[in-house]
Amino acid sequence: MSLKNKLNRLKPHISTGVQGEKDLCVPEPSMLEIPFREQWESENVYPYVLDQNYCLIREVKYPLSQKHGHYCFYDFLTAVELWNKLSINHPLSAEDHRADELFFFDTETTGLGGGVGNTIFLLGYASVSGNDLILRQHILPNPGAEVPLYHSFLEKINYKTLVTYNGKSFDWPQVKTRHTLVREHVPKLPPFGHFDLFHSARRLWKHKLDRLKLAVVEKEVLGVERIDDIPGYLAPMIYFDFIESKQPDGMIGILKHNEVDILSLVTLYTHLTFQICGFDPNQTRMETFEVGRWFAALGEESEAKKVLTKLVGGSDLPSEQAKLALAFQLKKEREWERVVQLLSETVESKDVGIVLESCLELTKIYEHRIKDMEIARNYCVKAIDTVSQLHKQKKNTHPLSHRQLELRLKRLEKKLGKFPG
Repeated sequence: MSLKNKLNRLKPHISTGVQGEKDLCVPEPSMLEIPFREQWESENVYPYVLDQNYCLIREVKYPLSQKHGHYCFYDFLTAVELWNKLSINHPLSAEDHRADELFFFDTETTGLGGGVGNTIFLLGYASVSGNDLILRQHILPNPGAEVPLYHSFLEKINYKTLVTYNGKSFDWPQVKTRHTLVREHVPKLPPFGHFDLFHSARRLWKHKLDRLKLAVVEKEVLGVERIDDIPGYLAPMIYFDFIESKQPDGMIGILKHNEVDILSLVTLYTHLTFQICGFDPNQTRMETFEVGRWFAALGEESEAKKVLTKLVGGSDLPSEQAKLALAFQLKKEREWERVVQLLSETVESKDVGIVLESCLELTKIYEHRIKDMEIARNYCVKAIDTVSQLHKQKKNTHPLSHRQLELRLKRLEKKLGKFPG
């Protein structure tokens, strides 16, 4: 008998009818042998069975009144409302979103590299449902269980936007890679928007944080204190030990670590929203400046001017930085009088970098706009002196070299008639 005929004879036994289901002998979750089942269930972890294989799923509910760091989870609802009320154009804007359409997502993997050699053994996420924040974690009990892992993860997903921490570079590309290996057996990956909070944290707090790992941002910015936490770098070793021993203890510690990561994403998104929208009463002047500079980099000139103008009345460093940034914004609008006024103040800054930028701009404006070569020359000389100071301090990163400034000075002196043409 040919192979084709043999397969045709087997078709009735693999159909979706009652007899086929009986022949497949798919075990019920209660019948499946799960090592240390009782210990898992005491931690709200239960099996998800698919085609005689299984993964493990943990679910935890938090009331929105629960506090995590400086915020309660219901403050996240306020954050989403702010985006919809203020209509601010920003990469983190949740305009046209409901709170339950944001999907806070994090993974744990066997390594930090990309590619098929790196396996995701924990998919964790949280979202709002009614009056609760529901957190779910899908656990890979052995390397051969990726089909039930991704099937359970994808079968009920209905979200609009992912929220991650460095997820654009790591977590979601890794999900795509692993999904490719099992895509014939699991639902398709749905399209998502993506808010990556790592890049946002770097913009707002790189001036005060040497490292921008989530654990550092939690402690220094969000007020989250981890107690008896397993360091993330130990997670792969603990997982490999779990694969051999089946003992849940270490994995339960990783679940708790991942849980805090995800809850902190909710708090971080809330805090970033309050910062960007000017809703945080404790926002520092430097944070306000970074928000204004961010809007300027996005080309949102109206919002940038609004935020930067709040700072220009002072004499501290954020004020001087705001004046300089605002001057560049007003330069685009050709408000030369206001630009000169602001730069005339920043040129007296104690920060030599600000002095150099101010001198260069004033030199150009007086040479090409106001046509006062004497004043232009004076600012050019001051710029040369400032570059010399920066060279002595080994801080000169400006693209304009000392020689270029000397050539500019020579041209100005020609115009003044101090040297023959």
